[in-house]
Amino acid sequence: MLDINSFGIIGGDKRQLFCARSMADDGYGVFLTGFDKSRDMLGLKNSDISVVVNSSDAFILPLPISKDGSTVFAPFSENSIEISDIIRVIGSKKPVFCGINGAVDENTVSSMRLFRYSSREEFSVANALPTAEGALEIAMREYDGTVSGSRCIVIGYGRIGRVLSLILKGIGADVTVAARKIKDREFIRALGMTPVPVDNMVGKYDLVFNTVPAMVLDSHTLARIASEAIVIDLASLPGGVDDNAAERMSIRVFHALSLPGKAAPKTAGIIIKNAVYNIIEEEEL
Repeated sequence: MLDINSFGIIGGDKRQLFCARSMADDGYGVFLTGFDKSRDMLGLKNSDISVVVNSSDAFILPLPISKDGSTVFAPFSENSIEISDIIRVIGSKKPVFCGINGAVDENTVSSMRLFRYSSREEFSVANALPTAEGALEIAMREYDGTVSGSRCIVIGYGRIGRVLSLILKGIGADVTVAARKIKDREFIRALGMTPVPVDNMVGKYDLVFNTVPAMVLDSHTLARIASEAIVIDLASLPGGVDDNAAERMSIRVFHALSLPGKAAPKTAGIIIKNAVYNIIEEEEL
């Protein structure tokens, strides 16, 4: 059993900064690298990678780890941080908490002692709210009318779809929800919204929110429901929208990825911290 008293935060965006700040407030030693361009370090200090590695009992890598497959996602770093260098200096003994995504070959990082905070259920559930609020912010900014009173359809009734549809209904939008399961459609109806099957979406909408990571908005569906709409795609890449068809029809599409980090980085950082703490407790690290 390890005695973890300090964390090294390597790269990331504002989520990792707020995660670090919250861990420091909890009494842990926190060492950061990859934030030399950040204008606000929240009272923390950016250090050289060697200081971070030598001073830390465990490490936290960003979500995503990488956007190009070879360097750590570090938008606040002046210089690139090579994943291969991180693997070499950390080794295989100290735990590394990370968010894996498709840009990284898992075999490449398999030599490290990895724990995936982004794959945990409580992480996904907690992130549904800042994702939904971020989607609403885009709609309020880009739509020429008010969201209240607008015709909205939310495609998918998973974690994000549930939260987003209730928020839209709560501010007075006319909400339709497309769901595959009959039981979900009955629940949607019971909550005062209009249910439709995903494979039979009809009607004209002002705002279309997609949460399904599959091609649900092909050219035919776009023509049927979104010809007058703004489309906000919340699904992970490659998303659920035929972008070429949308462009031909002059439909505005916003691919809204990593919204928690953009819309609510403080909350998102605390969500990462809590997931890491839960892993430590469950794995008895």
